[in-house]
Amino acid sequence: MERDRRIAELEKSFAELQAKVDRLTALLEQAQRSGKRQSAPFSKGEPKDQPKTPGRKRGDQHGQHGHRPAPPDETVDEVLEAPLPDACPHCGGALAEDEAVDEQFQTDIPLKPIRRKFRVHKGCCTQCGKRLRGRHPLQTSDAVGAAASQVGPDAQAAIVVLNKQAGLSHGKISDTLDKLFGISLTRGASAQIVLRAADKLRPAHQEIRESLKQSPQIIPDETGWRIGGHPAWLHVWVGDQATGYVIDPQRSADALEQVIGIDYSGTMIHDGFASYDRFEEALHQQCVAHPLRRAHDLEKTQTGRAKAFPRQVIDLFKGACQVRDDFRWGQCDEALLEAAHERYVNQLLDLTERRRTDKTNATFAKHLYHHAEQWFLFLLDPTVPATSNAAERALRGPIVNRKVWGGNRTAAGANAQAILCSVLATCKQQSRAVLRYLSETLRGFTSSIFNASLQTNPACR
Repeated sequence: MERDRRIAELEKSFAELQAKVDRLTALLEQAQRSGKRQSAPFSKGEPKDQPKTPGRKRGDQHGQHGHRPAPPDETVDEVLEAPLPDACPHCGGALAEDEAVDEQFQTDIPLKPIRRKFRVHKGCCTQCGKRLRGRHPLQTSDAVGAAASQVGPDAQAAIVVLNKQAGLSHGKISDTLDKLFGISLTRGASAQIVLRAADKLRPAHQEIRESLKQSPQIIPDETGWRIGGHPAWLHVWVGDQATGYVIDPQRSADALEQVIGIDYSGTMIHDGFASYDRFEEALHQQCVAHPLRRAHDLEKTQTGRAKAFPRQVIDLFKGACQVRDDFRWGQCDEALLEAAHERYVNQLLDLTERRRTDKTNATFAKHLYHHAEQWFLFLLDPTVPATSNAAERALRGPIVNRKVWGGNRTAAGANAQAILCSVLATCKQQSRAVLRYLSETLRGFTSSIFNASLQTNPACR
């Protein structure tokens, strides 16, 4: 009887292991196939079994209507009449027009470009003899002669946004400007405009770096990049007022250390990348979303009793996030929040100290145990985000650009990429009109990216 029972247990264990091998083999084959289909659409996995009903919500959550509001009368550029026909198109009878007239509004793009001619006055000082030239506020440079014909500041600002924010290549930008606005532009000219814009925005980029150094919170992240076909890393740092980018050959936190210093004492919210641990003076909040995703993946792939551990991890982190949400809604006070922090840290230590027979679960438990004090900082300070989602969102645009045109061809292009992405993201964070800010900077007007007041650059006079 004992022998038969032992054989039955071994057969059951073998069946579970075989099922696990078959499942992992299928997942490996799927990953290998998807890696070879880079042109395939991005997938978020299988659709949900019970997706939310599309359309507007009922009741108080109905939301605002998306009707385009009518523009104020003072902003209307032209008034056009839509008269009745001379006769009824159906029977040919005479028409009697109503006294009331309906109004319809339309906002369109100007297809005709604005072509300016500047008559630059020049002369010399009668006292010192120095030569001087006039400068109009709409000029972007003092070039004359062969370089006298240029693209205007608004068009240059649009080129920067189309390239770095919309992800259009220089060839597509050239084609778009030609077809929509009749502006002739070569791909090389588009690339040079982007480089010159980055050069003029260096002071703003330095201002962003100074703001990050003083920021009470920083959310860093990084993604792969390429410069001239060689591997590199695009780093992003999201602060309370600004977002900074830099492209560096290394993934390590050396680039961040050069900006904020090794003695940074604020709060850092990041994933489990060990390079960020060097900032020993800072408070660290590990991103909760990363272990939750990992636990959900393990729950799908593990079998038998090995499923229990990832489920316990999911319940633990979701419970902590729920307590934080209860505090925000006024359902618990700071004392309960502090007690919850100590309780969840102890529960995580108890859970991860246990010996794990499954190697995958043991590796995951070791990672959680190593950062046990850093998972629940958001319970001590509810203003600290529980995830690094802000940095991941900041990387989405550049990642799309990387997938379209592969990175940057030169080091100068990579430097311009970092400067312009930093300015565009910070303008959005500051609720500044990015096209206006770029246009003003290109025309020689300097202003703090954190302050809307303008000053004329004396060097451009």
